[in-house]
Amino acid sequence: MILVTGGAGFIGANFVLDWLANSDEPVLNLDKLTYAGNRNNLASVDGDARHVFVQGDIGDTALVERLLAEHKPRAVVNFAAESHVDRSIHGPEDFIQTNVVGTFRLLQAVRQYWQALCAIEKEAFRFLHVSTDEVYGTLAPDAPAFTETHTTEPNSPYSASKAASDHLVRAWHHTFGLPVLTTNCSNNYGPYHFPEKLIPLMIVNALAGKSLPVYGDGMQVRDWLYVADHCSAIRRVLEAGKPGETYNVGGWNEMPNIDIVHTVCRLLDELRPRADGKPYAEQISYVQDRPGHDRRYAIDARKIERELGWKPAETFESGIRKTVQWYLEHAGWVADVQTGAYRDWVQTQYAADAVAASA
Repeated sequence: MILVTGGAGFIGANFVLDWLANSDEPVLNLDKLTYAGNRNNLASVDGDARHVFVQGDIGDTALVERLLAEHKPRAVVNFAAESHVDRSIHGPEDFIQTNVVGTFRLLQAVRQYWQALCAIEKEAFRFLHVSTDEVYGTLAPDAPAFTETHTTEPNSPYSASKAASDHLVRAWHHTFGLPVLTTNCSNNYGPYHFPEKLIPLMIVNALAGKSLPVYGDGMQVRDWLYVADHCSAIRRVLEAGKPGETYNVGGWNEMPNIDIVHTVCRLLDELRPRADGKPYAEQISYVQDRPGHDRRYAIDARKIERELGWKPAETFESGIRKTVQWYLEHAGWVADVQTGAYRDWVQTQYAADAVAASA
């Protein structure tokens, strides 16, 4: 069995579903079920004896210790995190509690469990920590992409909290010998993505006839990674990664945000045209840029390809089409996650900042 934390969130749920589709090994899934954690993401494995779900917090030491003792996992894959930059600006304390204190408490519980294992089990055990490219900071337009040795220079409360957790994981390996692995991924997209993030927000707002809010000039550049590719990378790192190592996971798809938005609009024009026949791009509006907005991220994913033989299967063109089609086919899931709290958040975050509208 493996223990997955944060396994009801976007990436975590995709990983759990991917794992169970590719392996008979059971998953113990621990998730706090905050606003972005959603049991509906896991509906397809309800009743599957290989999936054991527990609602709880990685910072609850007693709970984590009990789960480790009862289920005796051979590995822990840590997705649990607060992950939205905008929310970290408005309320950074939750990010410190989950991403820093929570990771610390999880590491402590796992270390105690690992140290008590027999020699063979101890040697085989792994703790895989899932992190982000945002810990590296921002890149100039012509700068080389982030490698695993790039200095961490986080610029938001979110990325600072994730950088802190990365450092804790590294320290628990070098000080205590815990066999850890760290992955730093680029921007994920795909099914079950909570619609506060760029791509699902554009899809959901476009279909609802609402404004498509773009920060600043929309020229912030990101590397985009289809979530199923990320899941396969994590499986490969867990299988063959070297303890103590960090692996960057990217999609080799650097694109400005505004190009992403136009791509989504074009696909919706094709797959679900507006009733009035006009292009969805007419709904694009530009809003005030957020504080400390990093201009460019780019992942150099050559290490994981060279050492572990992994590379993404999806191009951006194939992945974004699958993503748009998924949202069109799962309107019920979208409606279920759009609670009053979600609507209030989007209204607060974007509506008051609208400064212009442009096609």
